[in-house]
Parts: sequence; C-alpha cells; structure tokens
Amino acid sequence: MDWQAELINSLQARFGQPDKSPLYVKFAETVQQAVKSGAIPRDQLLPSERDFSQLLGISRITVRKAMAELEEKSVIVRTRGFGTYINDRLEYSLKEARGFSQQMILQGKNPDTLWIKKSIVACSPDVSTQLRLPANSEVFLLKRIRYLDDEPVSIEESYVPTALIGDINDISLSLYDYFKRQNIVLQRTHSWVTARMPDEEFRKHISLSDKVPVLIIKQVAFDDRDMPIEYSISYCRADLYVFVAEE
Repeated sequence: MDWQAELINSLQARFGQPDKSPLYVKFAETVQQAVKSGAIPRDQLLPSERDFSQLLGISRITVRKAMAELEEKSVIVRTRGFGTYINDRLEYSLKEARGFSQQMILQGKNPDTLWIKKSIVACSPDVSTQLRLPANSEVFLLKRIRYLDDEPVSIEESYVPTALIGDINDISLSLYDYFKRQNIVLQRTHSWVTARMPDEEFRKHISLSDKVPVLIIKQVAFDDRDMPIEYSISYCRADLYVFVAEE
C-alpha cells in the first residue's frame, strides 16, 4: 500500500472516532502526525482538495479549512498552479522573540538538544561588543547540537553574561525557557546571516554534502530594558532552513 492510500485509511479511521473535534481539526491533526512519523515522505505532493473530498466523502470546505491550518503551522506549502506539498524546510523567524525549541514545537516538530559544552570562558572582542561587556569579561558558553525528530540540524553556541545564570545545570532543552523561569523577558532580537562551506567539526556531528553550504546565523537577544542577554552563533544546514525576517 502506498503512502496516499495509507493516509486515506488513517483519515477515515480518525473521522470514525467518537470525540467532538471538528472534522477539519481531525483532518489536520492526522496529516501532521503522518508527516511527523514519516508516513508521508517530505516534499511530496498531496492530493487536491477535490480528490480528498471525493475519496473521503467530505466537503471541500472542510478540506480547505484543514489545509489552511496545516499551512499556518508550516506543515504544507500551497502554490498556485503546482499544488500542495509537504514542507521539507524548517521555517525559523529571525524577528520573532522566541527560541529555537519554542518555534519548532509550534510547528509540530520534536526538538532535542545534545550539549557539547557548558562552561565559563573569557569573552572574545566580538562577544564583548555584542553583549556590551568589558574586554575579557567572563561569560557562560553554551554549545549544543540541535535535533529535530531525532535528526541533527544545527550546531549552536550561546554566550550569556554570568550574572543571568545561577546554576548552569538548570538549563536543559531551552535557554529561553530558563530565562522565562527567571522572569527575564525576551523583547526583541537582531540577526544577520552569512554562509560558508561545512568545516570538519560540522561534518563530524552532522551529515551534509560538501556541495551544500552552512548558514551562519548570528543573533543578539535583548530583554525588556533593551539590554543584551544572549549572543548566539548558529551553524545550520542550508538545505533544511528557511529564515523569515518579515517586518
């Protein structure tokens, strides 16, 4: 049985469940779960609204509402003249004041972190400038590999003033969740992006063709007093990420 037939069977089974969720919600949840589990291969075209309507015996309005919800969550991409396909890119907002883990969870993905280093270091001139600290000030260096659905997607270094972190071991998956628990309010970010080919360290942790560049995203996060609370440098797979910086 191919993935489309399996999807139709899963949708019909979900529709038959007796809970009171609207039909379009059941539809959207089923498709999102199928994408997350790998039952629907990424970058695949979905059946049209008309085909879904006929195959499932539901109205096109229901299908359209489900597709709108899936598009809002970046599960699918709808294009005029081409069709609707599963989104194989990770949409990350450079403007939104949310961390990586929070943004990925909102897109229905499962983020995880493998810590490489948690230590105190003397900051470089670049770090001291971005965090507005005196030269050679001590800062926390948090270095980790970011995973999505068990696949490594980026390596990230975060530099944080030592005054903002009590016990470094209290930070597990998300630095921004830790900030929230400490009543540190993330207000805005400033970001810039460059690219380079993958180096030896990146290839050691993340499988990537030598022909695919690595995106380097440098970002400073500011609190509600407009003080810098984090300077991060992320090395991301260019074949997976789409960065959004809308006004």
